[in-house]
Amino acid sequence: MSEQKTFKEPVEPIVMGKLGSPYGIRGWLRVFSSTEHAENIFEYQPWFIQRHGQWESIEIETWKHHNQDIIVKLKGIDDRDAANILTNFEIVVSATQLPDLDGEYYWKDLMGCQVETDKGYDLGVVNDMMETGSNDVMVIKANLKDAFGVRERLVPFLDGQVIKKVDLSAKKIIVDWDPGF
Repeated sequence: MSEQKTFKEPVEPIVMGKLGSPYGIRGWLRVFSSTEHAENIFEYQPWFIQRHGQWESIEIETWKHHNQDIIVKLKGIDDRDAANILTNFEIVVSATQLPDLDGEYYWKDLMGCQVETDKGYDLGVVNDMMETGSNDVMVIKANLKDAFGVRERLVPFLDGQVIKKVDLSAKKIIVDWDPGF
């Protein structure tokens, strides 16, 4: 059995999903996972919720698939009324729980990165990411004095094609992209 560290609150909080409506009368809740494979949300423990401005650690008793849903039984939540109170709370984990990636990036790491073309044009700063199905897309907030009058750019995150270099330590991304597009 692996040793689990006890945290009073998440370190660099990351939202991994959301608790849904109660299922049944014995305290089960639906879970909406933001992880690539829905079940992977259970690999990140402990979970935290923020209630009344305070972080609370919640412990999973068990979970299972039910039809198209994933449902979870939390320790100490034994009836529908108790489960109902937790509906719509975000499931948060510590960023330190995420595994290191090799040649890939977490969206959280790309936020705030300066984006520049391979010819030196400053496109702006990544302020959001979108998933389109075929590839991820960076939402770049352009500089106020952008020569093309653009406020926001959508640039596909295609490593090797559009993305030429990512330097997380310098918070800089070099792209092969037409600034006028």
